[in-house]
This record gives sequence, structure tokens and C-alpha cells, in this order.
Amino acid sequence: MVAMDHPKNPLDLLPMDLPQGEPWGYALAQSLLKAPWAFRALKATPGVLDLMRLDLEALYLELERLRREYPLRSLGERPPHPAEEGALQALLARDPEAMAAVLKAHGPWPFALYRAFRFDGELHPLPSPRLPKPGELLGYEAQHRALEENARRFLAGKPALHTLLYGARGTGKSTAARGLLHLEGARMVEVEPKALSQLETLLATLASLPHRFFLFLDDLSLDPEDAAFHHLKALLEGSLEGAAENVLLLATSNRRHLVRRLGENPLPGEAPEAWDALQDTLALSERFGLVLTFPPFDKGLYLQAVAHHLGRPLRQEEAEEALRFALQKGFSGRVARQFASLLR
Repeated sequence: MVAMDHPKNPLDLLPMDLPQGEPWGYALAQSLLKAPWAFRALKATPGVLDLMRLDLEALYLELERLRREYPLRSLGERPPHPAEEGALQALLARDPEAMAAVLKAHGPWPFALYRAFRFDGELHPLPSPRLPKPGELLGYEAQHRALEENARRFLAGKPALHTLLYGARGTGKSTAARGLLHLEGARMVEVEPKALSQLETLLATLASLPHRFFLFLDDLSLDPEDAAFHHLKALLEGSLEGAAENVLLLATSNRRHLVRRLGENPLPGEAPEAWDALQDTLALSERFGLVLTFPPFDKGLYLQAVAHHLGRPLRQEEAEEALRFALQKGFSGRVARQFASLLR
């Protein structure tokens, strides 16, 4: 009997993200990537290999039965992932060493198949993350260059710096951070603020994997009164910096969130707690080795961005209309993109 969970009838295949090809083989290959011993197989002991061999033998017999009872043609549209191909070949050969090699190279599910994830206390793979198109970001060339150079160092296994992108809204900070997924070998976990207190388990999991991860915190508040502040402070000073060498922190913050605290020095005679809060905020911001500032757009860059999104120069009346459109919202890349969408 197969110990792991696996599809048992054709209806079980319908919600699965299967590649092109005979579906039962790839469905059971995915089951192997999700097996209870998958993480243990990253450092497989003889006993773990014995367990894997038993499951491979049983699952191979199950594969033959399913193919015989429910012959099916391809259900998927995408090409197979190398991890799926490797797991299928290990299954057909009933070879636990080959299966362990697949897991060491690609990681268990979902890390073997996906590159982007959302963490809200549980990890959710994002099969089709929304990434910026090449050339979509305009302005801030120096910031983008520094961000990418640091990211490439990290992905190459070289020393790199935890990064804070802060500045005005709509300047493309989050888009620039997510754009790092275009880099070869990059993986990203976007962490929701409410889940900061549950990161220890996630970091322990990521540290065991062969991949390198950007841990992305969007629109971060650095207010010492925020509960998330203390979790992030512990993260930067403890486990993230010391243990998980394959994890790099990327955070964005609205400028008001940062400057509001950094720029307010307590007056002489104020309560010691006010000074403690200031020192905590300064200490946290200093833990980011790379701080990139995104100042607000000016009028010229805003109009340039509108033309960039349109793919053509602006006519005089369009430029005037674009400026009127920005009266309420201000100049930013986001507003430029919104206005350009109205002219298409």
C-alpha cells in the first residue's frame, strides 16, 4: 500500500497542474515530490532510502493499474518541468537514489515546480506571478542598477545586502523588487505583514532547500508601536542574518512611514520611552545594508512616463490633459500608467 497521498481516479486529476503527456505518470511523479520523506531525502540516510524504495515499488504498481483501468490522453498544456521528468524516471526505475538526486537538485513540492510564493502563515505557490515587462520601469536607473547588482551577487552565492527600497508611492518600488524574478535562479516569497510572527518555520524550511530566495515585504511600516516591527527586528538581528544564507530580505516602505519616525527627535525631558522608540527605529533601518531612495516624479519624468507607456510622443493637448489628470493624484509612474491606459 502506498503511504503517500496520490490521485486514485480520473476526477482527482482535474484540479492538478499537469504538464503535457500521459497524465498518470506525471500525476504520481508530483506525488513523489510531495512525499512525507521528501524533505528528509535532501540528506537521505540509508533508512530513508529504504522507505523511498518501498514507496517507489508500491507506486509503480499503482501506476500500472491506473494506466490499465483509466487510459487517458494528455490533460496538460505546459511542458514538463525537469523535476517532474526526473521524478517520473525515478518512479519507472524504482530507484530511490535517483529520486533523492531529483529532490536535492530541485527541492520538494512546491519549490520544485514554482518560483513565486505568497506566505500568510501558510505557503501558497503562484503559478503565474505578475512580473514587469522589460522596459516597463522608467526612471531611477541608478537605483535599479544597484538593486540588480546586489541581487545578482546573492544569486551567485556571493555576499549581498538586505535591501530597503523607500520613497514616494507609485514610483515603482514594488515593481522593481518583483522584477528580480526575471533573474535566472531567482525565487521569491512575498510575506504578508500579519505573517511576520510566523516566519521562523518558513525560514527553517527555506534554509534546507537548494534554491536562493528573496523574502519580500511590501509596504513595510517601521513604526515601533507596530507588532510587526518587533518581529522584523528579531528577523534582521537573528535567524535571517545568521542562519538562512540562501535568503535575502527585500522590503519597500512609503517614505512617510520611515521619515515620520526617523525625523522626529524627542525633545529634552521627554519620557525615556520616546528615546527608546527612536533608537529602535534607527537600529532597524541600519540593519538594511542597502537603502535605495525613490523620490517623487517631477513633471518632466511624469510626461516622459506617459509617452513611454503609449509607445509614442505626446501631442500638446495630450500633455496638457495628462497634467490635469495628475492634479488630484500627483506625479508618479502609477498615475502615468493609468492615464496612458485611457488614451489607448
